[in-house]
Amino acid sequence: MRRRRRSRLRRVLVAVTAAIVLLVVAPLGSYAISLRVQYAGEPAADARTRDHDALWLGHAWVDGRKTAADVIALGERLRGTGIRDLYVHTGPLEHDGSLPLAKVSPKARWFADAIRAAAPNVRVQAWLGDVVRPGKNPGMDLEEATVRQRVVASAAAVLRQGFQGIHYDFEPVQSGSKGYLAVLDETRALGTTLSVAAAQIDPLWYLHSVPIEKWWSQDYFRQVAERVNQIAVMSYDTAMPLESLYGGYVAKQTKLALEVTPPTTDLLMGLPAYWERNPTHWGHAETVSAAVRGARLGLGTSTRQNFGLAMYVEFTATDADWAAYRDGWCQTPS
Repeated sequence: MRRRRRSRLRRVLVAVTAAIVLLVVAPLGSYAISLRVQYAGEPAADARTRDHDALWLGHAWVDGRKTAADVIALGERLRGTGIRDLYVHTGPLEHDGSLPLAKVSPKARWFADAIRAAAPNVRVQAWLGDVVRPGKNPGMDLEEATVRQRVVASAAAVLRQGFQGIHYDFEPVQSGSKGYLAVLDETRALGTTLSVAAAQIDPLWYLHSVPIEKWWSQDYFRQVAERVNQIAVMSYDTAMPLESLYGGYVAKQTKLALEVTPPTTDLLMGLPAYWERNPTHWGHAETVSAAVRGARLGLGTSTRQNFGLAMYVEFTATDADWAAYRDGWCQTPS
């Protein structure tokens, strides 16, 4: 009797193991191989900057910690790159959509004027955002019309400080959120440049349905892109353990985004210029060089001119990160 029970138990264990292999291991293995294939080959020679790149800047530029010398140095850093937009952290917004300007950005007007003198070809946008419900609670509820009204009023207020556009970074926005689309529509009425930091596109066609709010469906990405002047994909924090897999992932994201971004909307892919080591971000794998190469491979031979790369984030970017961006993306091959 015991032998029969053991035999049945073994059969059950074998069946469970086989199911795990078929349902989990094999698909993940196939997915990893597909990403590695995406990273193979050489990027097109003309898959280089089209002068539509961007850089996220930290809060120190608007709260009084930075000096005129810092602005001059930043202008020098930007020279010779394709960076034409700066997303300057001017929030965060309160959960009700309001923004205490005097408290959080007392030097915003000074910076907007100073950077225009140091880098006259660069557009300065106010980076505003908050954590949002239902993914984060407490958080901002974009489904509430009064909250959205305060958000738009806050955007109008920072424009009066001298910014030339609004850059929204609300996280985590659920794929299909109507409140998020509504706040974009309502902000467009201000008549200014509108850009967003966007979630990654579901690479497997079902992940956007998983309740971790990491991915958008490709169709929802299209709906967002139709409402803005620029959409910058946050193509990092991917949990990829190898540089080749991460680069392949960026290549895939680039292709998916190119398929649905309107020709009138600037498309930018994010570069991870920061180091972390955790389950969602392996610093040895998620590198600027891998992201640049992946974006170039994803761009392929496309002649789309309003495509760029966006570096996240200025206050953690190292000289090596800047060199990887310049050498991989900005330099014309000899």
